[in-house]
Amino acid sequence: MSTTTNTTSASILRGPMIALLGYLVFSTHDAIVKSLDDYSVLQTIFFAMLFGYVPFSLARITDKRLTTLRPNNPMLVILRSILTVASMCFAFIAFSILPMVQVYVLLFTTPVIISLLAIPFLGERIYLPRWAAIILGLIGVIIVLRPTPDSLEWGHVFGLVSAFCGASAAIISRKIGNLESSATLILFPLTLNVLVTGSMLYFVYKPMPFNDLVAMFSVGVLGLLGQLLVLNSYRLSPAAFVAPMQYSQLIWAVLFGVLFFDESIDKWVVIGSLITITSGMIIVWRETVASKTQPTLSTPNPRIVMSDETNSVNAHTTP
Repeated sequence: MSTTTNTTSASILRGPMIALLGYLVFSTHDAIVKSLDDYSVLQTIFFAMLFGYVPFSLARITDKRLTTLRPNNPMLVILRSILTVASMCFAFIAFSILPMVQVYVLLFTTPVIISLLAIPFLGERIYLPRWAAIILGLIGVIIVLRPTPDSLEWGHVFGLVSAFCGASAAIISRKIGNLESSATLILFPLTLNVLVTGSMLYFVYKPMPFNDLVAMFSVGVLGLLGQLLVLNSYRLSPAAFVAPMQYSQLIWAVLFGVLFFDESIDKWVVIGSLITITSGMIIVWRETVASKTQPTLSTPNPRIVMSDETNSVNAHTTP
């Protein structure tokens, strides 16, 4: 009995550990994106998606577990893809303008927005604990940003719009996730990303030295690697253990910001970030424990195109 218990505990702990590694990979991805601010966001996304799209296409050909690509709800699949592309574009722009910590705090409002959108679009009722978490999350964002006419920038708007688009995509995923194949949910946003940004490349393209081309290649590779790590972590452990690991990105944001981008962090950013983290963890706990369901909480990093496959895994496996 004790051997079985120890094995189960070890299995549950492997998920969060792999998730921590995955979110470190994503934070490194974001730092590279931020360093490429000499280029148009459209150019960066095109090459990042291209380098991520090709490995996925090879996997699509060789992995027989991936089923049909034909959507059962084409309009919703397309709308979700558009929202995913928009979320990624706005997030990349925000990273190019703001300190990494501020962008993460803005993106971490995604669970709060999902909870609010679930009321009119999914008919869900929100009880006092989640309302408290929503208000707490908003307070945390206000503390970090300390909004005044002089302190607010377009980057803050782009970050919030990215979170809203990501939350809207997650709501659609909750409606169609059980009706669409994982391959469809992954491939459609990737394809749309390549088509949209590729069509604009003629107008924004800037020649790249070899080092910058390698950096853009790294963005695509790290994005794909992060997706695989996070997806695997959700397969190994319950979402309640894995989802809070995304907040470790704030630690890396502080470290990378200080080391590579000459960013300074004051006590109010730390306090506001901790409040926002607490809010998100309460929402995760509420959905996984009190509601007895797996949460549809898309990771706050909108370039994680497999995050909704993660939700599908959660819905169909028993931890």
